[in-house]
Amino acid sequence: MDFAILSAVTFTPLVGAILILLIKMLTGAQVRADGSEDERVMYAGLLFSIATFLISIVMFLSFDQSASGYQLVEEMNWFQGIQYKMGVDGMSVLLILLTTLLTPIALIASIGSIKHRLTEYVVSFLVLETFMIGVFCALDLVVFYVFFEAGLIPMFIIIGVWGGVDRIYASFKFFLYTLLGSLFMLAAVVYMYLTAGTSDIALLETFSFDKGAQTWLWLAFFASFAVKLPMWPVHTWLPDAHVQAPTAGSVILAGILLKMGGYGFLRFSLPMFPDASVLFQPFVFTISVIAIVYASLVAWRQTDMKKLIAYSSVAHMGFVTLGIFSFTEIGVQGAVFQMLSHGLISGALFLIVGVVYDRMHTRDISAYGGLVHRMPVYATLFMLFTMANVGLPGTSGFVGEILTMVGAFQANTWAAAGAALGVIFSAVYMLTLYRRTVFGEITNPELENIQDVNIKELICLIPLAIGTILLGILPNLIFDITRESSLNALAQVAGG
Repeated sequence: MDFAILSAVTFTPLVGAILILLIKMLTGAQVRADGSEDERVMYAGLLFSIATFLISIVMFLSFDQSASGYQLVEEMNWFQGIQYKMGVDGMSVLLILLTTLLTPIALIASIGSIKHRLTEYVVSFLVLETFMIGVFCALDLVVFYVFFEAGLIPMFIIIGVWGGVDRIYASFKFFLYTLLGSLFMLAAVVYMYLTAGTSDIALLETFSFDKGAQTWLWLAFFASFAVKLPMWPVHTWLPDAHVQAPTAGSVILAGILLKMGGYGFLRFSLPMFPDASVLFQPFVFTISVIAIVYASLVAWRQTDMKKLIAYSSVAHMGFVTLGIFSFTEIGVQGAVFQMLSHGLISGALFLIVGVVYDRMHTRDISAYGGLVHRMPVYATLFMLFTMANVGLPGTSGFVGEILTMVGAFQANTWAAAGAALGVIFSAVYMLTLYRRTVFGEITNPELENIQDVNIKELICLIPLAIGTILLGILPNLIFDITRESSLNALAQVAGG
């Protein structure tokens, strides 16, 4: 069972995608007169994504939280000494759980709102889920790169086909930014394989590259992970992608894909290039603080709800890089926690925007106001996730931010002070958004008959609300699992 579990959780969505395509080819496309497809294909895709989630639960239960190193390892020869090698530690096992939770939620949120090319839509999400899980399972550098890059394709299609008016521009911008950054990483992967004679991640963590090579390798990996996260100033693709993507696409983009950048820093940059990581610490601190402050100020001036939350994501990812490059256990633990917390909160906020967009077909903040009078349940859930995004104690958002700032304070007082400004600004833009959309009187006549959240929307939002509160009250549920992997990431860093 240990051998099969990671492959099972990784490739079950892909098997589902292939079966759905085969059934469509054999039975013919069931397209209605209005061009829409039979929604049973959505339920078929949902079935496979739920099966993947259940397998991931089995994987989690098989994971020994007290043990160090990689677990559930499976390995076989692929080609030219490169191994198909999969395994998980405390950090990756939780990111896999987050991925398998958000994917079925994204598909449930799409029921009723996506009608055209439904088969292709479902297949794109299932294929994307396989690639995302593969990134977090891969223990071979080449296998990691394949999964990491392949994930661009389904997300490019999701934005480009089912996105908004400017979807083509946004999808190509997303693809080109992320692809260009990853080309530098590819060159670094080749060099590392030729120099170390292996692409095994566990072996590369203990291989000592000379300091000069470390600098260039660190920069090559940084180019890829900084764009994926994204960090300032290579963040400009993210707001466009979020605004144009369908709601489910934004949930996955913010909830999972951005986390690959932070995961990459912890899996590669710190353990494999420790000297270069120390060298570039001031640089990372500087652009992280700029991202936190700048993105928060830009978010405050937005008129589009989705774009505001997109800039909020840029700011919150700045806390992640601050925590990682503090080179302290508390900072790294906080960064991992922040990634998981942000996955829940940002995914929920994009779903919150999707609820009113499906009813009003606009994301303009000025079109709303007084929603509490017609949508009290919606207003309550919106308030919870707003407070979590601000970092209110008792929510998961507070834990991640406070720990990353404590870790940063131990390394650089000024960086921590700059990040604290971001916390203040986040309260300004999120509370302003909430006040303008939820409070006050209804001035738009179209809001008079707007309906509160329905069962489908509650099914999507309630699990995220529970997770946000539970992790805020019992953060050790995460820390007990991630402690060993956090220490492993710091083991090679000088002075870590």
